[in-house]
Amino acid sequence: MRYWRVTLLVLAALILPRQLDAHEATLGVLEFREVRPGAFVGRWTMEPSIGAARVDLRVPPHCFLRLPEMNCGEKGLVGPITITNLGADMSAVLIKVIPIGGEPRSYTISSANPVVSLLGTSDPTLQTWVELARTYVNYGIDHILLGADHLLFVLGLIWIVGGGWRLVKTITAFTVGHSASLAAAAFGLIGVPERPLNACIALSIVFVGVEIVKQQRGEAGLTARYPWAVAFTFGLVHGIGFASALAGLGLERRLLPAALLFFNVGVEIGQLAFVLLVLALIWAHRRLDAVLPRWGDALPAYAIGSVSMFWFFGRLLRVLAAT
Repeated sequence: MRYWRVTLLVLAALILPRQLDAHEATLGVLEFREVRPGAFVGRWTMEPSIGAARVDLRVPPHCFLRLPEMNCGEKGLVGPITITNLGADMSAVLIKVIPIGGEPRSYTISSANPVVSLLGTSDPTLQTWVELARTYVNYGIDHILLGADHLLFVLGLIWIVGGGWRLVKTITAFTVGHSASLAAAAFGLIGVPERPLNACIALSIVFVGVEIVKQQRGEAGLTARYPWAVAFTFGLVHGIGFASALAGLGLERRLLPAALLFFNVGVEIGQLAFVLLVLALIWAHRRLDAVLPRWGDALPAYAIGSVSMFWFFGRLLRVLAAT
């Protein structure tokens, strides 16, 4: 007997508490652009589902701030900046400083570390790297755990492949695939429009749902026969979707490799935590040794397929509306 109650429980947890969309950005971007010596214009260039008025922003003592204008005088924009009250909707803030005659500088603030010291140089310090690691690992974890479509695809893989080393190899292939395409997209080597890509991601989940139905009918589907190849192929698609989370940040190119690495580490931590959670629920279900009706076996596959088709048609409509 397959673990249909476990699947339905995880499915409900993924789709009910939030809107039926995925990969929402949780990183705000606050840009300070110097318009004349010591004078800046500040604006939020990325602000996910949170009002700027709810964020407590404090600038260095010698700076006078009244958004969108800020005047720091002869000292310039150096010293501590504090952002508090980030809340659950914004896990971190990327601060971009664009001086008139110098290189742009980037700093990161998180709810755990709400203070950053702005320097008058673009050379990264040890503090910069530590803050970058802390921020982007957390950002990657948030991004994957809020990405219902990605987790639903992983859930389908677990259902088809089962446990043991076969599952380890399948998840590893999926990781290699989305890590490679994430890096390629982040460095601009490949580019796919975000809306059509999201529709394709939804179709990948539909494919997994169909494969589950085939398996239940006693047929050996493509995923059952070649799980690593299927996981790697669709991992490439999902990885480009992950890259969209970094594309709009405008990170300095010198910081991009480290940010990409830390973000990917966070994604893998979140994905591993999800896989372990599902396996723990399956183990608990086995221990209960419950007798379930046979008609219940088909519910997870059709639930996964129905939700993903709903996503696909919604995203397809967005693509058509944009043309």
